[in-house]
Amino acid sequence: MQTVRLLNGVLMPQIGMGTWQINDREVLANIIERGYDMGYRLIDTAAAYGNEIGIGKALEKLSVPRGEMFLSDKVWNSCRGYEKVREACKRSMKKLKTDYLDLYLVHWPASPKLYSDWEAQNASTWRGMESLYRDGYVRAIGVCNFKPHHLEALGNTAEIQPMVNQIEVHPGMMQSDTTTFCAEKNICIEASSPLGNGQILSHELISTIAKSHDKTPAQICLRYAVEQGFVVIPKTSSSVRLAENMDIFDFSLTPDEKSSLSKMPYCGGVGIDPDEVTEFG
Repeated sequence: MQTVRLLNGVLMPQIGMGTWQINDREVLANIIERGYDMGYRLIDTAAAYGNEIGIGKALEKLSVPRGEMFLSDKVWNSCRGYEKVREACKRSMKKLKTDYLDLYLVHWPASPKLYSDWEAQNASTWRGMESLYRDGYVRAIGVCNFKPHHLEALGNTAEIQPMVNQIEVHPGMMQSDTTTFCAEKNICIEASSPLGNGQILSHELISTIAKSHDKTPAQICLRYAVEQGFVVIPKTSSSVRLAENMDIFDFSLTPDEKSSLSKMPYCGGVGIDPDEVTEFG
């Protein structure tokens, strides 16, 4: 499995299984077992997904050494602040039947629309994340959906820099300001929606490139992200799609293809602006 080295030296698999909206325990058990057999080692979940117990049971059934799997989880917005973050992490670990997480992420930054003291809210939450890291409960810590101004504000008080920023990024929504900022800070980008809302899969440019490589449009999008150095976590409950998503390491995109993909106009974004979020508090 191809990996990305995080800021603290931890090796993170470059492709994983996203599990958002996959709650059926039989389905989870099936895709985790099939995914493991195909070479997947990264599983991404979140407290808000409501599937941690199902994933924990699936991993217990799979019965492989804990060190073979890379478990990533996220703290939800209702658990902001030092103590609440620590409590939330321990609850998630119990549900996942593990005594540590490989990666723990802040799911959303505090929004200015919800908090006049959003910087202080994020700082307090991050202190809790740092304490979990220092205490050995998590091997790496990071954030999700943070823009440069969120990261800059966090940097004013953080003692440990985020190692990962999980954001929506794909052709047609590259978020270049954020990806450039993170590259300069050596923060790994994890693409949470590398296929967007699916609309980009029928885009003429991507279809043309796919035909030239005898690949699917989805594989082109995933390959493009991997060649940018991003981690990708496409979501699927299909064994066929699991295999397709993994089959992206036997070809490379040309410089012209990558340039064209990077310049695609906005297309197919899920598109939630963290500064506009008001309903997730």
